[in-house]
Amino acid sequence: MHFVPPSREVLAETLLAAGPNAPTLCEGWATKELAAHLYLRERNARVGFGLAVRRLRGVSDAATARLAAKSSTPSAYAQLVASFRAGPPRTSPLRISRLDEAANLAEFFVHTEDVRRATERWAPRALDDGYADALWEHLVRQAAILYRGVDLGIVLVSPHGPRHVAKRAAVSVAIVGEPGELLLHATGRGSHALVTFEGQPDAVALLTAADVGF
Repeated sequence: MHFVPPSREVLAETLLAAGPNAPTLCEGWATKELAAHLYLRERNARVGFGLAVRRLRGVSDAATARLAAKSSTPSAYAQLVASFRAGPPRTSPLRISRLDEAANLAEFFVHTEDVRRATERWAPRALDDGYADALWEHLVRQAAILYRGVDLGIVLVSPHGPRHVAKRAAVSVAIVGEPGELLLHATGRGSHALVTFEGQPDAVALLTAADVGF
C-alpha cells in the first residue's frame, strides 16, 4: 500500500486547521515556516540539499523564511498549503511512488505530529496497522543513524512483538512504544513521544539528555 498520498492530505488538513501562526515542535518555526519548508523541499533543489549539507543550510533557511513571510496572511497561507497538497511537480522524481514513500513517509507523519502536539491538549492518533508497520520498517532502516550520537546500546521495542537492536554497546536501554511514538523519539521529539524506557537509571538519564535525530 502507498501511505504517502493520504498522509499528505492529513498533514495539509492539520496545517490548514492550525492557521499560519500556530506553534510547532520545530524550534523557531510556526506553521507558516513548516508549510514553506514542506513546499520548498519538493520544488527547490538547493533547499532540498540544504537540509542534508551543512554549508547549504543558510540557503535553505533563508528561502524558507522568505516564503513564510509572504504566507503570513490566511489567504496566502491557504494557497501555500494547497500547493503543497497538490504534490511535487510532474518532472520531480518524487512522482515515482517508491521514491515518494522513501522521502515522505516519515517526514509527513512526524510533521503532522509537530503541529498536533505543540498544543496543550492532544491525543495520539490510532494508526492503521499497515501504516504503523511501514513506519516501523522505515525506523529500522534509519535507527543506527538517528541514534549515532548516543553513547549507549539502543533496543527499539514495539509492545506487539517486534524488536530491533539499533546500536550495540556494553550498556543498553530499551525504548518501548508504538512505531509512530518510537519514530518521534528517534527524530528528536522525545519530550512529546509516548514511550517508556527499560534500563539502568543512569543509562536512561544519559539517553534522555542525548542528542537524538539528524
